[in-house]
Amino acid sequence: MIPNQRSTQKTGIEGEDIAARYLEREGYTILERRYHFEKAEVDIIAYDNRRIILVEVKTRTGVSFEDADGVMRVDQFRRIAHAGQAWLYERKMEGSPIRFDLITVHLGQEEPIVKHYIDAGYDLQWKR
Repeated sequence: MIPNQRSTQKTGIEGEDIAARYLEREGYTILERRYHFEKAEVDIIAYDNRRIILVEVKTRTGVSFEDADGVMRVDQFRRIAHAGQAWLYERKMEGSPIRFDLITVHLGQEEPIVKHYIDAGYDLQWKR
């Protein structure tokens, strides 16, 4: 593996760990992490006592860090939604209330900066 790729992968995993701890502190239950289906991955699948939450985590380092605008493309949301539907199908939970959240983690400070964008799913079609 190329050194930069390994560093990027470690950064992503660190951000996902921080996001999972944040969600647990906020009262969410983590159901699964890094769920893969076909060419898509859902970073975190959580539960808030009302619905299943598909969580995409974006981690950045360095001085500048953009907000959620422009961080995710619609096609990325759709791939994650497709994987989320597969997760529900595998567990015989189709039709369960579901939501898509985005969490950004900035590691460029002494303490990570976590921003949670609730219901960030761009009006996706959840049904096949």
